Amino acid sequence: MKSIGPRGPSTEASMSDLRHDPIQRRWVIIATERGRRPHDFRSPAEARQTHFCPFCPGHEEATPPEIARISEGRNWKVRVVPNKFPALRIEGGLDRQGVGIFDKMNGIGAHEVVIETPDHNANLSDLPVDHLILVLKMCQERLRDLNRDGRFRYCLLFKNHGEAAGASIDHTHMQIIATPVTPRTVAIELDSCRDHFRLKERCLICDILTQEMEQKIRIVRANERFVVFAPYASRFPFETSIAPRFHQHDFLLTTEEDLRLLAVTLKDTLMRLNRSLLNPPYNFILHNAPNTGAGPLRPGYWQTLPFDYHWHIEIIPRVTKMAGFEWGTGFYINPTPPEEAAEYLREVEL
Repeated sequence: MKSIGPRGPSTEASMSDLRHDPIQRRWVIIATERGRRPHDFRSPAEARQTHFCPFCPGHEEATPPEIARISEGRNWKVRVVPNKFPALRIEGGLDRQGVGIFDKMNGIGAHEVVIETPDHNANLSDLPVDHLILVLKMCQERLRDLNRDGRFRYCLLFKNHGEAAGASIDHTHMQIIATPVTPRTVAIELDSCRDHFRLKERCLICDILTQEMEQKIRIVRANERFVVFAPYASRFPFETSIAPRFHQHDFLLTTEEDLRLLAVTLKDTLMRLNRSLLNPPYNFILHNAPNTGAGPLRPGYWQTLPFDYHWHIEIIPRVTKMAGFEWGTGFYINPTPPEEAAEYLREVEL
């Protein structure tokens, strides 16, 4: 693997970049003068929990009643349960109302946990490809089911790996939260894609992928169906995205054949990050199309959604922390240029 110097491959000082993300409409400072090597971000491996785990086989009664499972004989392989301490609750009506100049509604939604494996000591990257496919299929099934509820405008699939990334239970799992409003981050992304399509009649993310594949400097891996790349305006060191190379607006449309290639791609990407950063804490987020079956909708708002949006996965290693400047400005400071991060990840030997 290539060693990255404190100022990048060159020993000459270079000026920091201000880079704009056209999808999220935010600015990022790529602070090359504060550049850091991959080993600068490595932290000692977190100790595995040894106390009682409610997600382990034999402890099923410690979780709320099961929603779904994939089994092999009498043993389960993937299991879904409601979150025991949900951010939003599924029972009731929204009861939207104004409180003076403010707005409020009941905390209605859904909060589910996808337990990826019965093996307490396995990470997502440890799972065989065939098992990863089962996990992805289960996620599709749960998202599809939640989208049938007209109260839910958006369903977010995410994963917190490691305590620094927000995981409260060590046993590997994902979460799904369905919300009655479109989250701000999602709304900005949808608006950016829609505006780009109205102006150019092309998908913004397709245009980005075309340019990335031509330049190749931020590409980590690519196969016939998926591409892994470091975003041009990466907010964090080794931030990585996975996207279909073909246009597709909804993850739920992904075929079984493509799920296999996605599982291979996801496993390869996580293994590269783990090898580079010694199993870092990370957040995994699926950016998917909103629930067009929810109501009421603004007239024409989703009219071009199948043409202008493009689902993708975001993986964010939690190796740096946000401070006052980031919170005060909405800018991010990334000490590792994405071009160098991508090059390093490309050269990892698995």
